[in-house]
Amino acid sequence: MKFFIDTANLEQIREAQELGVLDGVTTNPSLMAKEGIRGKNNILKHYVQICEIVDGDVSAEVIATNLDDIIREGEELAELHDQIVVKVPMIRDGIKAIKYFSDIGIRTNCTLVFSAGQALLAAKAGATYVSPFLGRLDDISTDGLQLIAEIRQIYDNYEFETQILAASIRHTMHVVNCAKIGADVITGPLSSIDGLLKHPLTDSGLAKFLEDAKSF
Repeated sequence: MKFFIDTANLEQIREAQELGVLDGVTTNPSLMAKEGIRGKNNILKHYVQICEIVDGDVSAEVIATNLDDIIREGEELAELHDQIVVKVPMIRDGIKAIKYFSDIGIRTNCTLVFSAGQALLAAKAGATYVSPFLGRLDDISTDGLQLIAEIRQIYDNYEFETQILAASIRHTMHVVNCAKIGADVITGPLSSIDGLLKHPLTDSGLAKFLEDAKSF
């Protein structure tokens, strides 16, 4: 399973990259605004900076919601760097744009997916990634993990190449459960990845080893 970090914070991206397990980055307008990145030129520059830190794919989201503007923005983003994946919302014109991008070799990430039917449409249109929002479904008392499982079954049934990118990951158990179900990618905060390192028995065991080593 691939690990992506969901942030526009360069320091957190560097920290995840240095850990040696980072496969990519996802971003969106909200994450850019959170880091104080505003204005088109600054946002485009920031995407390039992220690409220079990581080795893998970087999802860059379009703002437009009509076909012509999605295509225009998407082509501009794709030209920034070879690692850019154009992030397109799950709307009617978004699906049309994903099909267009797929036909000309631009990779896409279909975002804001909340149902198996939406994921099926994204795969049919040729999306590189589909992003079901696990945490946001949990927030409204809906089983987000069940959605991941349904998408996995559908994609396996028909051998779709679209990768399931479990998004809106909130904590470490989301990561572990997505791995059990067979998500291709998870994207979440650095804390959800760092949490995999931690176990109280590891801490106590190491403390005991170090204490015993003093007697050598």
